[in-house]
Amino acid sequence: MGFLVYGGTQEFEFEDRTLAHLKVAITMKLRRQESFLMSWVNPAERGGGRVSIWLTPNIPLSFRFAGSRPPQLNKAWLSVLADFSHTPRGLVVVSEDEAEKRATER
Repeated sequence: MGFLVYGGTQEFEFEDRTLAHLKVAITMKLRRQESFLMSWVNPAERGGGRVSIWLTPNIPLSFRFAGSRPPQLNKAWLSVLADFSHTPRGLVVVSEDEAEKRATER
């Protein structure tokens, strides 16, 4: 499990593979100086509910991975995350399986 560290103080836990894909999708947006909303559902073991954060190039953001090897990236998953980031709902974190399903529905 890795962490998305937001604002230098808040830590949000994600599987390393998911975090690696989020890192790429988020970096693509912030590199273009674009601000956006990112949302996800917390699993029951982390208290449940939903979380949304506003991402902007001015807010410190870091990615801390538990594993030492970067995973192979799934282009379909990256594409779905990027597509979501351009919608009014913002970047909605979905599983790799959900992204694959959405990618084949296009």
